Amino acid sequence: MTASVTAAQSATSRLLVDLDAATLTETGAAYGMIPDAAIVLEGDRIAWVGARNALPQEYQHLEMQSLGGRIVTPGLIDCHTHIVHGGNRAAEFEMRLNGASYEEVARAGGGIVSTVTATRAASEAELLASALRRVDVLIAEGVTSIEIKSGYGLDIETELRMLRAARAVATHRPIHVKTTFLGAHATPAEYKGRDDAYIDEVCIPALHAAHAEGLVDAVDGFCEGIAFQPAQIARVFDVAQELGLPVKLHAEQLSNLGGAKLAAQYGALSADHIEYLDETGVIAMAEAGTVAVILPGAFYTLRETQAPPIDLLRKHAVPMALATDINPGSSPLNSLLLTLNMGCTLFRMTPEEALRGATQNAARALSLADAGTIAPGMRADLAVWDITHPAELSYRIGFNPLHTRIFGGLL
Repeated sequence: MTASVTAAQSATSRLLVDLDAATLTETGAAYGMIPDAAIVLEGDRIAWVGARNALPQEYQHLEMQSLGGRIVTPGLIDCHTHIVHGGNRAAEFEMRLNGASYEEVARAGGGIVSTVTATRAASEAELLASALRRVDVLIAEGVTSIEIKSGYGLDIETELRMLRAARAVATHRPIHVKTTFLGAHATPAEYKGRDDAYIDEVCIPALHAAHAEGLVDAVDGFCEGIAFQPAQIARVFDVAQELGLPVKLHAEQLSNLGGAKLAAQYGALSADHIEYLDETGVIAMAEAGTVAVILPGAFYTLRETQAPPIDLLRKHAVPMALATDINPGSSPLNSLLLTLNMGCTLFRMTPEEALRGATQNAARALSLADAGTIAPGMRADLAVWDITHPAELSYRIGFNPLHTRIFGGLL
């Protein structure tokens, strides 16, 4: 697109996908689609959106750039990734295929702790370089915002190095990055059997240091039998609250420890995984406004059979987001488009729920107030697709229909 003399831009498309809830309620149209729509961009923001024949007079003089009748959506958002890490765990993948469970692998010294060794050995430049290769794949699929967690350092120095590499992603690529401190991910080998000491001596001091350096947007934890108990997570969340940082939680992935309910008590942005979530936890999330982040990549990779309670989430109107959970162990999934398909195929989400889950609800899970919908004042982060219906984004497998990606109003 080229800017006019007013620095505003206009584009036409046969269908506009506007995933703003108010528009859906108002029009009753599936996906909030507007036939023959126009979008006016001014700088890096959306100035106006609507039917092309209703374009206000003040924009009539603008040069119109046609998008050829293609479908436009908000730029996609991957709201849960561990994209900064060292090494890989292909050997453990083979172990699981030979019958070992995720928990058995972890207790044998594999799992998260095995990635810690590789991550500690990597420099910041090496962590960034490997992450950028994965980020490039997401960008090519129309992703404009991502979340990146720490949690593979489990010492102060490496946790900070991971977060610095995560922040650097946005300076090397046209993408927005939210960073999440995940010091309460696992107990490192040197603290084996001393979980509380690790929380007090490493995790909480690392959080203070990362916050002081301006590296943290949110705080996460792994509440599970092979990780940390709710009371231990609560101590980390208390510090997050003192620092004015929002929280989120890996909860109810392998069992039900009440993690989602705990997260809701802290007003968490999201509770993620939640395969073993019960109705009490769903109600707590609904009351707190906590987003349910669904992660089919881990469910698929670990060959789990307990699916997240999608019907209960619908019943209690809990917003559902979808994310890749890109990580070297339980979800080596580097495609948000495939994630949409998996959410529909494995969990029976609808294509509209899946698309909303990677746009509007993903933005909510990251507290991104100016992303995820196409509306005046929002960031001009858009994806233009060579498709005839938005359900195609969830329907196809291993196919990328992206025509072009608009980031901050620029192609």
